Amino acid sequence: MFERLRPALIVTTREVRDQFRDWRIIFPIVVLTMFFPFLMNFTASQIVAFIQRYGGDMLIGDRLIPFLLMIVGFFPVTVSLVIALESFVGESERRSIEPLLSSPLNDWQLYLGKLLASLVPPLAASYLGVAVYMYGVWRNVGWTPPPTLLIQVIVLTAVQGVVMVSGAVIISTQTTSVRAANLLASFIIVPMALLIQGESVLMFWGRYSLLWWVIVGQIVLAVLLVRTGIAHFNREELLGRELDVLNVRWALTIFWRAFVGEAHSLGGWLFGEIGRTLRRMAIPIVLMTLLLGVGIWIGIEQAKIYTLPPGLLNLDKLKDADPALLSGLEAFGFYSVSGVTYIWLHNLRAVALATLLGIFSFGVAGVLILIAPLTLMGFLSQVSAGAGFSPFVFLLAFLSPHGLLELPAIILSGAAIFRLGATLVTPAPGQTIGEAFLKALADWAKIMIAVVIPLFLGAAILEVFVTPHLALRILGSF
Repeated sequence: MFERLRPALIVTTREVRDQFRDWRIIFPIVVLTMFFPFLMNFTASQIVAFIQRYGGDMLIGDRLIPFLLMIVGFFPVTVSLVIALESFVGESERRSIEPLLSSPLNDWQLYLGKLLASLVPPLAASYLGVAVYMYGVWRNVGWTPPPTLLIQVIVLTAVQGVVMVSGAVIISTQTTSVRAANLLASFIIVPMALLIQGESVLMFWGRYSLLWWVIVGQIVLAVLLVRTGIAHFNREELLGRELDVLNVRWALTIFWRAFVGEAHSLGGWLFGEIGRTLRRMAIPIVLMTLLLGVGIWIGIEQAKIYTLPPGLLNLDKLKDADPALLSGLEAFGFYSVSGVTYIWLHNLRAVALATLLGIFSFGVAGVLILIAPLTLMGFLSQVSAGAGFSPFVFLLAFLSPHGLLELPAIILSGAAIFRLGATLVTPAPGQTIGEAFLKALADWAKIMIAVVIPLFLGAAILEVFVTPHLALRILGSF
């Protein structure tokens, strides 16, 4: 394995050596990296002095200093991101990449070598900044991080660096100018900035253990990004591409041909093409079904950890099957056409949001949105045990009969989103990344129109008119 990696490491060594020889690259990185920790040290010392002067709670300072430590590690990566953004497209503009592309290296070796080379300066700058900041805080206020927190910050900095740099290198391989790459970098920096805000909430609340889950999630994302870059890197296409043109007619043609498939009539499309599409999605369907079961199990386990106060969830009326509840449900839209419309559109909005987020997260975020309601049902089913119900009976009461239609709709939606995400990380021989994605999007549209939307409509009708009666009968008999 090392012999296969050796050519990639040779590229990395060459690139890093050239970068550290160029003072125009090293000087701004070093200056900004050294200045920012001093600024954060000054900020931390001023806040601690202010708290001590006015007798405030030092807990604020204790939580703020680790947060600034994380920011110090994050800032140099954003500054050094330009190295990754111009790794391929910059050399292509300068016409200096032809000798490298004509080398006997495999595509993945060349790509991995450039990726590692783009990663070294940002991580070196980040760790230098962290060291300077920690030394300054120790000298000024005497604070030292707990070993676990220090390990978390070091690992988090590395993982965030890999995510941002790998995303930037993908942009560099898929654009035709450094200007376009710099503009597209917003799709990396903005989401990562929002993620940093979420991490800051965990740090201010002192929930450092949850940072491990954030790290695991970003490791998965980093692996997917690296896989995406390797899968769709093509040196011939990189040399031949001159200008990216938005060809709407070509995109619509590819989409429509994939949408119609081999069908020549509406009946052939419904009973033939949809079946072929479902067979192509067999593995995502099985995976999504398993994940729904995992979601329910997670909800049940979380209910054992985070117990609700006694009496908060009063199910006595449900257990007695109080008929007054049926009339009370009318105020919430049950037993009405408007209630059906609301639930139906709500489910479709959730699928649309899941699809949008799934495109930008390789399907992961979209699937999590679809699993969340089942996780909540698992949580409530375990809580219902305190009121004398079996968790299985609770799920049976509140998921039947509409669940017989809604669950397949959720599974098929998640499977289609999974396939969209898998298209981005799977090589498509003979197809561009855009063509492969358009075909997967056509499969998603076929499943939505022919199966998912009708299933959600039928489920909404049952949930509004049938489920309340059946739920009270089931709960009243136990």
